[in-house]
Amino acid sequence: MEKIEKNKEIIKGSCKIEKLIEIIIGSSIEKLKEIIQESSSIVFFGGAGVSTESGIPDFRSENGLYNAVRDYGYPPEELLSYSFFMSHTEVFYDYYKTNLIYQKAQPNKAHKALAKLEALGKLKAVVTQNIDGLHQSAGSKNVLELHGSVLHNHCMDCGKAYDLDYIMDAANCTGSIPKCQSCGGVVKPNVVLYEEALDETVIHKATKTIGLADTLIVGGTSLVVYPAAGLINYYHGKNLILINKSSTQYDHLANLVINEPIAEVLGQALEIAT
Repeated sequence: MEKIEKNKEIIKGSCKIEKLIEIIIGSSIEKLKEIIQESSSIVFFGGAGVSTESGIPDFRSENGLYNAVRDYGYPPEELLSYSFFMSHTEVFYDYYKTNLIYQKAQPNKAHKALAKLEALGKLKAVVTQNIDGLHQSAGSKNVLELHGSVLHNHCMDCGKAYDLDYIMDAANCTGSIPKCQSCGGVVKPNVVLYEEALDETVIHKATKTIGLADTLIVGGTSLVVYPAAGLINYYHGKNLILINKSSTQYDHLANLVINEPIAEVLGQALEIAT
């Protein structure tokens, strides 16, 4: 009987803690709403956590690293390097198509909330480390893709452009390698591989836009992947908001930190139903 009473007390205590957490989260989202309402030039800087909530795994995660080494014998950073692409093109494409392409993925509440913010005239740009194109699918217009996009590809010999459907169609490939229908050259994704530099034009636009923002919302990133993570240093505005499941090295600089899933937070803040 005494054990049952103890268990009841534990359950009551757990319920109180859960209720307290709900209150804290609710208070944080209300604060976020206030900041958004008062802001006129918002920039969103997002990472893999934005896409994982659409069912796209983070290949840099512990699970992604384990699977890559188990299935291919190499870590993701090597599989997705320019030198590996050039020397092991078949293996590169097998890994790339299996682990980075999710054609059925749909925008989540975070993507939709940001598109809504842009339509309201408050959000000036989305700066993203993701390569899936889901921000554009949700309706965002000004999207700066730091690492390129899986939706765009080109022949390395003649430069002819191809879409994602083309490289995923086995009829256009030798093994897993897509070939140019004009010259027979290898088609390469327009994504920034390891060992490749980020596009200077995109970086310039991102730093300028972030520098002019009065509010910077950083979401779905632990801010450890450089040089992209260094973009936060160009921000000198009024409100820095960090939304991520785990803490970051920049938390102490933020006006508001919310350690919850980005889709739920932005979905509630912008009242996105689905």
